[in-house]
Amino acid sequence: MSVPHLFAYLFLILTASAIHAEPALVVTPAAIADRVRAQNPDLAAARLHIQEALGRMRQAGRLPNPTLETAFENNAAFHEGRLEIGLAQQFPLTNRLAVEKSISVTALKAAEAEVREVERGIVGQARLAVVQAIAIREKRQLLRRQADLANALAEQIAAAAAKGEASSLDAGLARLEASSLTVEILQLDAAATAIAGTLKPLLGMTPDAALHIDGALAEPTTPTQPGDPSRRPDLQAALLNAEAAGQGVALEEARSRDDIEAAIFAAAERSEDAPNGLENEGIIGFRLSIPLPLHNRNEGNIEAARATHQRRQLEAVALDRNIRLEAEAARLEMQHWAELHRLLGSDLIPLAEQQASAAETALTSGQGDAQRVFRAREKQLELAVSRLDALREFHLARVRLESALATL
Repeated sequence: MSVPHLFAYLFLILTASAIHAEPALVVTPAAIADRVRAQNPDLAAARLHIQEALGRMRQAGRLPNPTLETAFENNAAFHEGRLEIGLAQQFPLTNRLAVEKSISVTALKAAEAEVREVERGIVGQARLAVVQAIAIREKRQLLRRQADLANALAEQIAAAAAKGEASSLDAGLARLEASSLTVEILQLDAAATAIAGTLKPLLGMTPDAALHIDGALAEPTTPTQPGDPSRRPDLQAALLNAEAAGQGVALEEARSRDDIEAAIFAAAERSEDAPNGLENEGIIGFRLSIPLPLHNRNEGNIEAARATHQRRQLEAVALDRNIRLEAEAARLEMQHWAELHRLLGSDLIPLAEQQASAAETALTSGQGDAQRVFRAREKQLELAVSRLDALREFHLARVRLESALATL
């Protein structure tokens, strides 16, 4: 195969691979929740809890199946005999079946709330990862700009050193600064890869699928309105479980009386009535069996059900308090990071930029040294990174607040 044909063949292979390659998934902070709801496999599995509770609800509150009874007897000579067929059915003396049905309906609502709680947790994890990924990308861009400036300064100092107007040692220090920034960029790339590895399972992606995170971190705006903990699915589930426990007390009280059993039967009997001989007789009857509550009135189970009801009520109260504390802590954290972000952007970073610009001007005019430029730029970069970190921590706290109040 000639060289032109070889290049053409390779071009066709690369083109076909590009056509069949799976496009990268682009996610933004605003769209992350919809992607999780649609594709997360853990959430899809959790939704089956609703189907399980729905099946139990459909089964609850039903009477037991009736019993078909039959009996046959004969004397030793098989001259006389009796055949009996009956139908028996158990019925509760209390409202047990209605209570069972009510508990199953409450359990279904609790299962739906528990699934929403799983969704809340997964969406919160995904949004935290997206915020961290965006912050890493913006920090990488910041370090890349600083590295370009350091390389430009190194070339400028090297050119001056070649003319004998600057020290070659300063040029080496400038190259070292640029190299150290490149190392930090590589570390950020590794961190971004780790976050993508954490985020892909949450989004229902395959390991080899490409992921691109778009969007930017908005300027801090602290919410002023207090949140409503009642929107939290786990609190709703806790309240529903407490309600079901209260219904469980009524169920155990209803179980203090065993079911009665009623039966109807028909019998055919052949007997010998001397001196008239054998006679056939038909019988229709009704039988009722009533258990007597003499030894077991279910007192222990009733006591346990009351304790469970009280425990779940207290757990719901404690969870409500913890949600309020969690939300308030996140709100205060947002306020502190927003204030730091404002202070760095309005006062400290502009001052550092002025100092760096003045040091570079002095170096260019031959009235300063490179060390002063390096220190000024280092401080400028440090403050810029601190401002970016403050913005990242603000948005992480915001995600925690929205997750605490179930407003994701």
